[in-house]
Amino acid sequence: MEEKLLKASSGMTVLVAVIILYILSVVGFIEGMNIIYSTLGVVLVVLCSIWFCFGWILLCGVKILKPQEALVFTLFGKYIGTLKGEGMYFVNPFVSAINPASKTSLRQSGDVNSSLKQMISANGQTSIEIGASKKLSLKILTLDNNKQKINDCLGNPIEIGIAVIWRIKDTAKAVFAVDNYKEFLSLQCDSALRNIVRSYPYDIAQNVDTNGDGESDEGSLRGSSEIVAERIRNEIQSKVANAGLEIVEARITYLAYAQEIAAVMLQRQQASAIIDARKMIVDGAVGMVEMALKKLDDSSIVNLDDERKAAMVSNLLVVLCGNKDAQPIVNSGSLY
Repeated sequence: MEEKLLKASSGMTVLVAVIILYILSVVGFIEGMNIIYSTLGVVLVVLCSIWFCFGWILLCGVKILKPQEALVFTLFGKYIGTLKGEGMYFVNPFVSAINPASKTSLRQSGDVNSSLKQMISANGQTSIEIGASKKLSLKILTLDNNKQKINDCLGNPIEIGIAVIWRIKDTAKAVFAVDNYKEFLSLQCDSALRNIVRSYPYDIAQNVDTNGDGESDEGSLRGSSEIVAERIRNEIQSKVANAGLEIVEARITYLAYAQEIAAVMLQRQQASAIIDARKMIVDGAVGMVEMALKKLDDSSIVNLDDERKAAMVSNLLVVLCGNKDAQPIVNSGSLY
């Protein structure tokens, strides 16, 4: 079902006309009571009484829309159109506005509507009374999806959360194609997140193909967050297109190892960092020793045999690679 715009009359004109007719009916009712014994008087009283009883029904067709709001109308179960654009409009007073997600509250912007009455209970929690608006928000909304525990491609459990920025593109599909477009979006976000995360490791790992091209790469959840987020956005968009929703952007808001392995993975990262640091220290120390020996040979300050060179190299490596400051020892004798 495709969206079709509803052409509506000016609501202000109808509102003014109804008010004027009520004023005239009051005057006519009084005049009719003065000449009640005449035919004209009876007719005036009857007509004014009917207007008093049923004239207010026209006011049910007056609708007010703010910017980026829409109303989807049905008449006796048939979709007749969508009303868009800010202003006051008049539609058939017997139409019904449909919004199946009006009372659905998720962790997203736009759920707290100005027509909802909120009250704070004694324990400090917020409860919402009935009276949800039937208007659809066409604004860009943000869904803060709950954190999920998912196994990455290496089987490590991780916790990840995403924020999805979305909006309604086709109001008819959003209302009639799915039962509840908010719940549908949330469910598809969970599904898409699991599908994408399972193809990536948390950190860079060897012999892992994340692109599906048959070759290993350096893709990871931690290092390729923008690429992962774009894949998640495309995955969600493909699933919610039939519901008339548009996914503007998806971003990873939380990423960490699951609590049960977080401590072990932290030790692993620390060990890896220590090893990398030691390799850098050793490489630098060897280069400094080579430079020192070359300087001594070029300057001919002292001639060192192989045994003295070995002792010097040993001492320099101990000084440069040690965790603590070296304690100098003055040797006044001979090496031999």
